[in-house]
Amino acid sequence: MSNTRFDIGLKNLEKIDGLAGEKVIQNLESIAPQVGKHIIEFAFGEIYASDKLNLREREIITVACLLSQGDTKNQLIVHINGCLNVGLTQEEVIEVFTQCIPYVGFPKVLNAIYTAQEVFNSL
Repeated sequence: MSNTRFDIGLKNLEKIDGLAGEKVIQNLESIAPQVGKHIIEFAFGEIYASDKLNLREREIITVACLLSQGDTKNQLIVHINGCLNVGLTQEEVIEVFTQCIPYVGFPKVLNAIYTAQEVFNSL
């Protein structure tokens, strides 16, 4: 069994994002395969592989960061699913977004909530 950053990253990507993460990487294959490789090796093979935070905590941080940037709907969809895959409830996802209101404002939080609603309705 290989333990390269790529292999570790693929395992973490599957645990967190399931088919949604795989789809992102596949979509990049024809246009920017190196970006997909960086996502797997760096984000999921190095950052997510650290044992300082668990996957649940990492996904909470990820969706909060994506929300705060705005205009990240596609990535939010993937990582809201990731939150659910690592054990957050729908209510906890909404609470994470609600916690962001004083720091990023209602418009970005509302956009994230509507994106979450789309994800929840698709389950």
